[in-house]
Amino acid sequence: MWVSSSRQCAIATLSISLLLNANDAAALGLIEAYDAALKNDPAFQAAIFERQAGAEFREIGTSYLLPNVSANYSISQNQADIKTETAQGERSEERSYQSKSGGIQLRQPLFNLDAMARYRQGIAQTSASEAQFSSNSQDMMVRLVSLYVSAKYTEDQLAMAIAQRDAFAEQRKANDRLFKRGEGTVTDMIETQAKFDLAEAQVIEARDAVTNARDALASLIGREVTQLDPLQENFRAAPMQPASFEEWKTIALEKNPELVAQKYAVEAANQEIKKNQAGHAPRLDAVLGLNQSSSDTVSTYKQESTVNSIGLQLTIPLYAGGAIRAQSRQAAANYGRAQANLDGKTNDVLLELRKQYNASLNASARIDALIKSADSARLLIDATTKSVKAGLRTNLDSLNAQRQLFEVKRDLALARYNYLVSYLRLRKAAGILAMSDLQTVSGLFEASR
Repeated sequence: MWVSSSRQCAIATLSISLLLNANDAAALGLIEAYDAALKNDPAFQAAIFERQAGAEFREIGTSYLLPNVSANYSISQNQADIKTETAQGERSEERSYQSKSGGIQLRQPLFNLDAMARYRQGIAQTSASEAQFSSNSQDMMVRLVSLYVSAKYTEDQLAMAIAQRDAFAEQRKANDRLFKRGEGTVTDMIETQAKFDLAEAQVIEARDAVTNARDALASLIGREVTQLDPLQENFRAAPMQPASFEEWKTIALEKNPELVAQKYAVEAANQEIKKNQAGHAPRLDAVLGLNQSSSDTVSTYKQESTVNSIGLQLTIPLYAGGAIRAQSRQAAANYGRAQANLDGKTNDVLLELRKQYNASLNASARIDALIKSADSARLLIDATTKSVKAGLRTNLDSLNAQRQLFEVKRDLALARYNYLVSYLRLRKAAGILAMSDLQTVSGLFEASR
């Protein structure tokens, strides 16, 4: 005799329900976890500060094109020994006096290739920083979902392990009753006990996995995790949009934030070349000044003066010991390295894009196949149960059929979670992962409150 399939389902349902609803008030939804991660993830907080620092490159670059205003003031006590040749001979005079001078100067670049290159470089560096922050934001979203579904999968594993153990426990009781009536065998009892013991070990292992997965998620979101929302039972993979890989590739080459950041890095390296080459170029500035002095020199003793000036200043570099040429060559080499890094990053992005595209496509077919396999496994249990009653199958056949169902359910859960992660990673590789995608994934989970 074997426990009926309807009773097994009831046992499994009860076990899972008790596990998942034990702490309803503490259930953590995906969006709630995301909000917590925004505030508590150390890697994302570092990315925020990195973005703030990068935003200043634009201001720094702009400053080289704007007026530069400086002021100076000095006061000193002087002791002078003045000798004067006269017709009567040399005359000596000692003077002790205080001199003061102060001024303010405004310098506005009119023609400065170095300043223009620094300005454009600052814009490129800030734009690269913004693109990198976008990449970091998307990466945090993927990391969160990966840890969330990993923790949820371990919960499912534990629930199924408990249900399987309880089913074996029920079968053990049934075997005991049959044996007492003289209808069962010692072999049946041993087989069931062995399956029960293995299931008990799997429950212990599953509990450890739940603890570790929850701790990993907690380290990201900065709060304790006791329960997560379950995935919908009728979940199926959505059709691929866009359908072709070439369309995904076109999107990725244009919008992937890592590629965008690297392109701006190439532009910044190009401006570094121009900045160094500008060391040979003349510089023209407009200069406005106001200077006041009192007894500034011995010849202006007891004199005060105020001088206003306006004019142009032309600076022509002649020779700098070869430093400018060396720096230009160095900048050119760094520009070549930046271009090579861009090519390498492009290859990495397209490889990841292809990988996640294939994973998403295959996951859809795998989920459908496993759903059919689970239905078949349930039918097998019913058929095996009837065969055992008729004496055509043995107790071991029934145990194996039950184990097969739980393995299929485990693989189905894993395939569904892998699909969700692949879906988000595909959109991240394409550079279009957004909050709306996280909300879409969150909608596939059932709030357990």
